[in-house]
Amino acid sequence: MTSLFQILMLILDVIWFIMIVHIIMSWLISFQVLNLRQPLVAQIWYGLNRLLEPIYAPIRRFLPDMGGLDLAPLVALIAVYALRIILVNNYYAFV
Repeated sequence: MTSLFQILMLILDVIWFIMIVHIIMSWLISFQVLNLRQPLVAQIWYGLNRLLEPIYAPIRRFLPDMGGLDLAPLVALIAVYALRIILVNNYYAFV
């Protein structure tokens, strides 16, 4: 069962990393440091959007409209971190 715990923690860590990359990349695109006309940047951006949209879409339906501010990534990051805390606190259930 320890293996299951470690696999779940690995999955949450990968999701966390992908979300952080997506958030930083969105800032860089917004401040025009990165340009979506570059093929590599566009491929990475669209790939990250396709990966994370199933996570963000239900959160966006739940949150009120904030104009141009998207809080779905923040809520998703908090949820992933909360799941990590729950798993770590219940580690002995896996042993």
